[in-house]
Amino acid sequence: MRTRRSALAAIAGAASLALTLTACGQSGEGGSKEDKDSGKGGTIGIAMPTKSSERWIADGNNVVKNLQAKGYKTKLVFGEDDPDQQVSQIENLITQGVKALIVAAIDNKSLNNVLQQAKDADIPVIAYDRLILGTPNVDYYASFDNEKVGELQANYIVDKLGLKSGKGPFNIELFAGSNDDNNTKYFFNGAMTVLKPYIDSKKLVVRSGQTQLNQVTTLRWDGATAQRRMDDILTKSYKSEKVDAVLSPYDGISIGILSALKSDNYGSANKPLPVVTGQDAELASVKSIIAGDQTQTVYKDLRELAKVAANMVDAVLNDKKPEVNDTKTYDNGSKVVPAYLLEPVSVDKTNYEKVLVGGGFYTAGQLK
Repeated sequence: MRTRRSALAAIAGAASLALTLTACGQSGEGGSKEDKDSGKGGTIGIAMPTKSSERWIADGNNVVKNLQAKGYKTKLVFGEDDPDQQVSQIENLITQGVKALIVAAIDNKSLNNVLQQAKDADIPVIAYDRLILGTPNVDYYASFDNEKVGELQANYIVDKLGLKSGKGPFNIELFAGSNDDNNTKYFFNGAMTVLKPYIDSKKLVVRSGQTQLNQVTTLRWDGATAQRRMDDILTKSYKSEKVDAVLSPYDGISIGILSALKSDNYGSANKPLPVVTGQDAELASVKSIIAGDQTQTVYKDLRELAKVAANMVDAVLNDKKPEVNDTKTYDNGSKVVPAYLLEPVSVDKTNYEKVLVGGGFYTAGQLK
């Protein structure tokens, strides 16, 4: 995620090297008895959703780096947004005898059977950023405060439009993430706790009438899907009116929305672009923010998330309790999964240098 082509190549190379090292070392059973009992030197399976997103490439690379620093081998796989492929990959990891699994699910309800296999093999499972539903066989969850992500996006819209000072009415359209990702409802619900009072008072008007979660989801978080929906909304609901704000849950979706808006002449002198939110601070979207197109994104330091997941694995394999800070929120339908939640940060043109460059996430050169 969030790199130039050359940096992406370096990430891919690092992941490829990690796989090579894993393949060379998986059959080795060397090490002291203490190492074997704790899982040190053993292989950790990491299942990520897709290589088509910069974000997941970076996640996989960061998790590999943190685990290898703790003395583990790693096996990193990408499901390419195919739930069946991800199930098959996890089955293979179990067969190969991994000591633990870190899983960012493609479909949060498709993993029940394979995670029972993991349980039967005494393999602990960490859900990574996306909660896995309907199974007791998820030990811990590493993520961000997902409702706060939505709140940050919605509050940004409220502030930019001046709604608290009584301005309005304004037209807004709502987008949500994939309906098979449990995070989608948390992002959307967090946003709607802020926006709904203004919608109810008619200070915000959703001219398409699409306000329910099941009406606004975007399968696989796909930008082209979002672009088609935005095109359709503009054609049907905005013949003479203009859009003032779009709640977008993710940068890839925001790019699609902006493409549709620009095709309808938004961004011209007489038709300014609306406020468009986002999430993940992907490189293309940060550049879009700098250029004055996308308005905001929510930054989540995925380097820290990878550390949390690696620390959870290390603690579990050493018979310790991982650090958690939420034991009530994340009920997956079978159990409440203990979680460690990191804090997201709202980023726009006013603070991207301080947050992203100052924090070492990007260099100034990458953002030129």
